[in-house]
Amino acid sequence: MKKLTHLDKKGKARMVDISEKPITRREAFAKGSVYMKPETLKLIQDKKVPKGDVFSVARVAGIMAAKKTSELIPMCHPLNITSIDINFHLDSKKNKVDIEARVKITGQTGVEMEALTSVSVAALTIYDMCKAVDKEMVISDIVLMEKRGGKSGDFKRKTKNLR
Repeated sequence: MKKLTHLDKKGKARMVDISEKPITRREAFAKGSVYMKPETLKLIQDKKVPKGDVFSVARVAGIMAAKKTSELIPMCHPLNITSIDINFHLDSKKNKVDIEARVKITGQTGVEMEALTSVSVAALTIYDMCKAVDKEMVISDIVLMEKRGGKSGDFKRKTKNLR
């Protein structure tokens, strides 16, 4: 079983020392969903949400969040992110918006937390922008789908559909 790297020998929290790790290309891909009423999804699709273009604002929020991850998650290292790509997909059959974030760096540690934070904040932004018309939205299924690079190697989630 793998050991937790954010704990020292006495069990105290610590930031992992990455100073000896080589600089390599790293990438992470995360997904999540926001479930909502059909009418809410239609408002988003027709760009009639009173607060503005939901996807434009959520995309910017997701990008900003990825860049601020080390300020939000205590043991994350500040990273020089080289690329963030956020996409949204409407699913009218399940009344949801799927969010995808792909984050890349060239560095000494991974970007999984940045991709997950990006999706999370994009989802929260969708909720915030639509809460006046739908307070019953559900943010769900935020998962790491893939990661590439680094000492631990590549990871690819086996299950694509979580619901």
